[in-house]
Amino acid sequence: MKALRLLLLILCLLPVPAAALAQPPEKLTVLLDWFVNPDHAPLFVAKELGLFTKHGLAVELIAPSNPNDPAKLVAAGKADLAVSYQHQHQMQIDQGLPLIRVATLVATPLNSLVVLADSGIESIGDLRGKTIGYSVGGFETVLLKAMLAEAGLALSDVQLVNVNFSLSPSLLSGKVDGVIGAFRNFELNQLDLEGRPGRAFFVEEHGVPAYDELIVVAHRDQVDRPALRAFVDAVEEGVQYLINHPEASWHLFVQGERQELDDELNRRAWRDTLPRFALRPGALDQARYLRFARFLEQEQIIKPAPPLAQWAIELH
Repeated sequence: MKALRLLLLILCLLPVPAAALAQPPEKLTVLLDWFVNPDHAPLFVAKELGLFTKHGLAVELIAPSNPNDPAKLVAAGKADLAVSYQHQHQMQIDQGLPLIRVATLVATPLNSLVVLADSGIESIGDLRGKTIGYSVGGFETVLLKAMLAEAGLALSDVQLVNVNFSLSPSLLSGKVDGVIGAFRNFELNQLDLEGRPGRAFFVEEHGVPAYDELIVVAHRDQVDRPALRAFVDAVEEGVQYLINHPEASWHLFVQGERQELDDELNRRAWRDTLPRFALRPGALDQARYLRFARFLEQEQIIKPAPPLAQWAIELH
């Protein structure tokens, strides 16, 4: 009996193999806002470098079949995280969805008003009597309204045409004189590649408060999960590598099933998006968020917003 007890004591004192102590990675499903594109670079670089694994996560990045669904699926508990837009997030909070911003991917507006460089339109004031195309009513027309007001114009001074998502083709065909909702990292490059360079008027320089273009949202009831902070930390390491090694990161991005993205348009968009990624994805500028919320309130896009802590936080 004494010998058995001694053997058990010795076994208890032996070091436990690391593999036996290792916990299985926690799974996180992340829904993108759109098809995979350079705006999502920090996520894919972090995944390809194994940074999610390093932080104990198994992250699945999924492009949605319907871009209107990702945040709603998170609100319904059918996904862990979703890539969204700051204005869309605030509108969904206004609708009562239990969502909260936990990180930022693209920390500046990408939205812009674009005309052809040879159109003769050199200022916002030159848009009087012109035709402006848009894709999504509501927010885009509010942006246009604010920009026109800077030049003493109103929406009634232009003709609005819904061109769906055919922004560049509508400009090139002459259907419209300008488009609102054009992403400066894509549409400008697309026009240039067609041999018809564009001129962009940036929303944040014409009466619209600066905002985050792409953010990451979670369900409000899940903010205490350590996995969410681990996700943000991994994305931060990914964006640091991305900024330090842009060419190596590009090759990580366009490998495997994403090889079809290896073209001139995406390479140019990659270059133009690099300086716009949030270097501290988890950081939250509270005054900036509140300022943009007040803008949406004044434009009657949302009702007065609830306390900021209910819809945008910095994870700890």
